[in-house]
Amino acid sequence: MRYLVAVPLMALCCLVPLLPAAAASGVPHWLGAPVDWPKVGLLAFLHGCWESLAQGLPTPCLVLVRRLLGRPALPERAPARSGSGVNAFFPVLFAGVLMLPPAAAALVAAPAALLGGPSGRGSRPRQLFNGSQLALCAFASSVAFHLLCGPQLLLGSRFPAALLPSFAAVAVFCLVNGAVVGAMLMLTEGRRPGVLLRGAHSVCGLPVLVHAAGGLMVAVLWQGPYGAFAALLALLPLSISAWVFAQGQRERDAHQATVQSLVQAVEIKDSYTRGHSERVGRASVLIATQLGMEAERLRTLRFAGILHDVGKLGVATELLRRNGPLTEAERREVEIHPVYGYELVRGIDFLREAHAGILHHHERMDGRGYPSGLTGDRIPEFARIISVADAFDSMTSTRSYRRGRPVGEAVAELERCSGSQFDPVMVRALIAALAEHDWQPVVHSEDAIQAVPDIPLGVPEPVRAAPGRVPPQGGSAAEAGQP
Repeated sequence: MRYLVAVPLMALCCLVPLLPAAAASGVPHWLGAPVDWPKVGLLAFLHGCWESLAQGLPTPCLVLVRRLLGRPALPERAPARSGSGVNAFFPVLFAGVLMLPPAAAALVAAPAALLGGPSGRGSRPRQLFNGSQLALCAFASSVAFHLLCGPQLLLGSRFPAALLPSFAAVAVFCLVNGAVVGAMLMLTEGRRPGVLLRGAHSVCGLPVLVHAAGGLMVAVLWQGPYGAFAALLALLPLSISAWVFAQGQRERDAHQATVQSLVQAVEIKDSYTRGHSERVGRASVLIATQLGMEAERLRTLRFAGILHDVGKLGVATELLRRNGPLTEAERREVEIHPVYGYELVRGIDFLREAHAGILHHHERMDGRGYPSGLTGDRIPEFARIISVADAFDSMTSTRSYRRGRPVGEAVAELERCSGSQFDPVMVRALIAALAEHDWQPVVHSEDAIQAVPDIPLGVPEPVRAAPGRVPPQGGSAAEAGQP
């Protein structure tokens, strides 16, 4: 909560050089004066309009009119997120960084962030935080640009010398943006300090560099003989590309919402899957990242990991919630859930390769798995990854009838079953990923158990039980992910 207050306060401090008394107090004049207020207003207006159009939302003019009429300012849907990680139409914002004093550049993003952005109950603090975050980024970026004599080089069209301060301004913008967001993640989610650098690296990608070049072109044209009109023409292709990208982001958000709805339906039926599905998706991505899998397949694999147990919707709730042993017939009924899952998702086109991962994630390398009894490399890659991730999270998670194992013991069990149940390549990839990333399974208070012994290690490979009864689910690594 203090951080949510501190960021807006720091943003307000960035505006101090605009005050008349600032010059008398020793603040360098270039931080805030002189200010071309019509240029500030026009850039702020353009930023709000282009950002809204790129995301398919009402422009600031329409927002203001609707609010004056007492009507909702925005439709009841969230705007698409910027693929760059900078939640703004960057060309206009960066043009302000290059053409205005730092304190004035901080004002360009404020109207769009305060009038647009998140809507609904509790949206005001988020809008204020978003606006303050962008103001801090613009201020710091413009300071770097001025310290490197950027305005003089830009006004004199001294290229390529003017490119150095421009790139420095982009880097500072991304670093500050990553630091503000990373600090929020550290405070709210307990992330490690490394998230600060990862956040800045993820922000400073190709989309930001392309849009920064667009902002530089806008600034050069604006200060040329044709003024703002030429700059507006330069923004047209950039706005079209941003709109197309936003459409793709909305489609990806719709995919995420579809997956989340399916997972929530399973969690209502089987309380154990609460959090388990997300953790399997995360562990699957960790494994695949070690294997060098490309980004698009990683996204599909994550969906497959999250939805691997969606077929439980077709299994009787009483069987899913039973802690005791199942009969052979009951176990066969539970083991059909991968087929149910495949039938549920095979019509969802964007899942593509995930279909096979969901269907075959209980296959074994030795052919003793289900539902098809596939062996070795005949098992789809997604399924081999999810099998390891599923078993690992099952072993390290506490259930109502037994405690979860420590990570080291779970890894030892995976290694023991490597080659017979699990693909050795996937097991080694998980071990390598765990060496780089901390793994802390969440244990809900309602899952806590009393006086229940830990799972023993060294449980032998499963053998066919005597007719009538089979062991309870989760007894060993070979059983941990089944059903």
